[in-house]
Amino acid sequence: MQHKEGYVSHELDHGIATIEFFHPSSNSLPAAILEDLAKTINDVGMDSRVKVIILKSGGEKAFCAGASFDELVAINTEAEGKRFFSGFAHVINAMRKCHKLIIGRVHGKAVGGGVGIIAATDYAIAVEDAAIKLSELAVGIGPFVVGPAVERKMGVSCYSQLAIDATEWRSGEWAKRHGLYSEIYKTVEGVDDAVAKLADRLAHSNPEAMAQLKKIFWQGTENWDSLLFERASISGHLVLSDFTRNAIANFKTKKG
Repeated sequence: MQHKEGYVSHELDHGIATIEFFHPSSNSLPAAILEDLAKTINDVGMDSRVKVIILKSGGEKAFCAGASFDELVAINTEAEGKRFFSGFAHVINAMRKCHKLIIGRVHGKAVGGGVGIIAATDYAIAVEDAAIKLSELAVGIGPFVVGPAVERKMGVSCYSQLAIDATEWRSGEWAKRHGLYSEIYKTVEGVDDAVAKLADRLAHSNPEAMAQLKKIFWQGTENWDSLLFERASISGHLVLSDFTRNAIANFKTKKG
């Protein structure tokens, strides 16, 4: 699905579905791309030809810069705010409920919602330079919607460290040591080789066994159909604060 800026695409090869999202602003995620990403994951997950999914982003720099700041500053009501942040809830829930195992291919840094998407993969393979941070508190919000996914994968201690220390990067090695990444490699080529080998092995594994494993991996998250949208309401309220508007404006000025 092509957009004015960015796209979500997918292809199928020998039982391996590769889903890719891209946005020219460091793979940030506006509402339209979030919507298409959730729909694509749902559709691909229901395709009987698909045995395993690879989730990746385009370009060579950041894996994902998280929420689109341009859209954050355009939010004028709590309903609009909840609707925007619900986009992340839809993506994470689509990944959670997908019957296929999802391999994350992480080629660069991830911020905020990008960390949440990585946490919602079933097995993430990253380059060593793929540092992470949950920057939301620095702009007056908080990693509310992605929090359950990060906490599930890394534990409440690491989630709270990332949420509280919102301006500091944690290294790829740190992320691997604490369970976000399953494997890390020095080069993107090493990542791609490892992703391809694992995807091929899974494409030749028993689909029913993998579906049952996935169900077990995600036990205890059944309430996310409501929880993540409750969290979206919190973010939707906070994004309207003067603190957040000023913080985002200052960030955009520095970036510009």
